[in-house]
Amino acid sequence: MGAVLTPFRAADKQVRRAQGLRDRLRRVFTPRHALEAALIIAVILGAQYWQTRGLPEGAAPPLVGVLTDGSPARVGAGETANNAPTLVAFWATWCPVCSAEEGNIVSVAKDHRVISVAMQSGDAATVTKHLKERGIALPVLIDADGRHAANWRVSGVPTHFVVDGAGNIRFRVVGYATTWGLKARLWWAETFPA
Repeated sequence: MGAVLTPFRAADKQVRRAQGLRDRLRRVFTPRHALEAALIIAVILGAQYWQTRGLPEGAAPPLVGVLTDGSPARVGAGETANNAPTLVAFWATWCPVCSAEEGNIVSVAKDHRVISVAMQSGDAATVTKHLKERGIALPVLIDADGRHAANWRVSGVPTHFVVDGAGNIRFRVVGYATTWGLKARLWWAETFPA
């Protein structure tokens, strides 16, 4: 005949399982692991700080021009549309990291205002052809001579700025940026005005 579990035996079994799980977690998450995780986070934050150290803060430099679709591109104090935050994304056709994240920028552009700036990538026809070949329908501000990039102190691509509705730079990201990371920054800039 099989053993019958009484309420006390069932509770004792659950306690043993919980203790076993606790013991396994203690073996996995030691103080050394916590220290290593803290060190990794510190290195990532330090690298991000180093990469953005020369980029503008506070009021966004003016960014005025005409996008490849003929619409105006205006960012800066008093220039944002409907007081909504704007993602300003500097990129280049020759940049492999930019190619890797282009889907992220397109995804963000579906829900937020994005001004894409093609830095030193040729004229409008060249950039439009590049985007068409890659299947991307995104209006772009052409910065063939690097004038806009110099004004924004961008020295490498990809570089992203989240500009709030008042025209202030709220976030700066250099390098590959994820869709959720950019959307979270845009949400923050919209939800918590400076």
